Amino acid sequence: MSVLVFFIVILFAFYLFYKTKYFRSSRPVEKKWLGAKSNIALGLFVFLFGINHLFFISQTTVTLIVSVIFIVYGGVFTWVGIKKYKHYLPFAAEEAESYDIK
Repeated sequence: MSVLVFFIVILFAFYLFYKTKYFRSSRPVEKKWLGAKSNIALGLFVFLFGINHLFFISQTTVTLIVSVIFIVYGGVFTWVGIKKYKHYLPFAAEEAESYDIK
């Protein structure tokens, strides 16, 4: 299960990376696109964190409920992030081209 911990750490690093790029960006559509990428990373982080708790923490009712909540919340957050990413990708590419021309 150390593979899960490795992926959890990597996803948290991706979240911080994309959130930093989000705050440093001055383009409005690019900010939304980077926000969607950070949503995906955060959602996968929470999802894997919930799965990790199912395997490593003692199996009590509270642990199972919290783990399921994390898994569902992470899955929904990832799904919404993917939808936003697909929506903003063509607009971000168009915006990047228009900024490069000027």
